[in-house]
Amino acid sequence: MNSIIVGTDFSEGSYVALEVATDIARALKADIKLVWVQQERILVSEQERETLKRLSEEKMRDLCEKHREQIAPMSIHYEVLHGRVSSVLADQARKEKAQMIVIGTNGASGFEKYWMGSTAVRIVQEAPCPTLSIRQGFNFHKSLEHIVVPIRVSTSSREKIRPASMMARIFGSHVHILGLQDIPAEEQTLHAYMKQSADYLEAEHIPHTMTVRKSTNACDTILSYAYEINADLLVIHTEQDKFVKQLFLGTNAQQIVHKSQIPVLSLHPEDYINFAR
Repeated sequence: MNSIIVGTDFSEGSYVALEVATDIARALKADIKLVWVQQERILVSEQERETLKRLSEEKMRDLCEKHREQIAPMSIHYEVLHGRVSSVLADQARKEKAQMIVIGTNGASGFEKYWMGSTAVRIVQEAPCPTLSIRQGFNFHKSLEHIVVPIRVSTSSREKIRPASMMARIFGSHVHILGLQDIPAEEQTLHAYMKQSADYLEAEHIPHTMTVRKSTNACDTILSYAYEINADLLVIHTEQDKFVKQLFLGTNAQQIVHKSQIPVLSLHPEDYINFAR
């Protein structure tokens, strides 16, 4: 059975993540598993731990009831687990053979301190499937109308277009192919890769445009372009792309995954075939 794992800390960001996940689950005919992780290292008494568990179960029960009709005929259920957030979510995704993990980032609730130390970047790195991270403050009702897919001169970079096309079909989106030109000698190859991506979208009847930007800092260029066109989703590749190897070393990772006001779909190379089936 297809499934989507939704991590929650009961912040507004995680509530928006659940709303988006519900739409995706309906389109993919997938069940939703809602997960809250209680970290073992937090120094609290046994009574406090049990109180937190009870409160989290009550909140998740209410969330499941609220979304049960929306996701029908698929199902939504919850589980309280223990451990490090990133590892637990990754393990659950493997156990459920999940198609995606969806998380809200930069939450601010009474539960947030129990998630600290386990960042969205770490979840993305450990996840065995695509991870959709959604920043608190994203206006879900705006829908995902514009999707940005950065393309560089690498075979794996082009592969992002397939999962991007699936998201575009789900939400009726326009895909913006953003060519990142950092080496003048590769200009012709970059245009060829962009054309191949555009041809794929054309065959799928998905509206799209192509834009090339000279770039010395890929992260800044991507975010600048995305904000310029009021994009609603970024699709990035977490390995092999040159800029992504730097992306997950610290500040750039926060810039894309944490600080982006736009939801980010992060993909590993092995995700492409499974996600875009």
